[in-house]
Amino acid sequence: MTRTPREAKTVHLTPEVYAYLVEQAEPATPVQLQLIERTHALGGPSEMQVPHEQGVLLTLLAKLAGALRIVEVGTFTGYSTLALAQGLLPGGKVLTCDVSEEWTSIAQEAWKAAGVADRIDLRIAPALETLRELPPEPVIDLVFLDADKTGYRAYWDELVPRVRPGGLLLADNVLYGGEAVRPDATGNALAIREFNAHVRADGRVESVTLPIADGLTVARKR
Repeated sequence: MTRTPREAKTVHLTPEVYAYLVEQAEPATPVQLQLIERTHALGGPSEMQVPHEQGVLLTLLAKLAGALRIVEVGTFTGYSTLALAQGLLPGGKVLTCDVSEEWTSIAQEAWKAAGVADRIDLRIAPALETLRELPPEPVIDLVFLDADKTGYRAYWDELVPRVRPGGLLLADNVLYGGEAVRPDATGNALAIREFNAHVRADGRVESVTLPIADGLTVARKR
């Protein structure tokens, strides 16, 4: 099959290629491995956990941003929170929002075991309530959205003004299993499709979508 110029440098992720890709990331720590196993035991909900290589990327981006203040929407069992906390500058803090005490109790055990619990401020409440209570000044260094897809646009619009110039905004699941590309998308896929269009039209940021995991948008505040 002939490949178009746009496809020429796009590698199809066979299981073998994906395994090789994962091998190129920093290896998981014992605490991370335990958290992966504990989350996997939850069954169906475990698919909400970010894959390890994405966690490594989150740590690197936090370090590259020189992050002292991070806001995460969607904690789940805390793998991404742990990754972000590991990328903080000394004295930094991750404020992470969720509504589940059950899942975040698993997260808190992992954070304590990893020695980063003092870097994390967990808020159990609807995320919009928490975000609207934040100071309006643009002091946030990095944002990571990975929660209910229908809420992404509202979270984005609350957070963009609070991110400093040069700060980063990251949004997960922006391909939504490939469903977001469909013009007839419905439900969560439609919400993501509309969110992607909103980001692309937002003159306050410059952005790109990366084909890592279920799609990750990386945006920089102008």
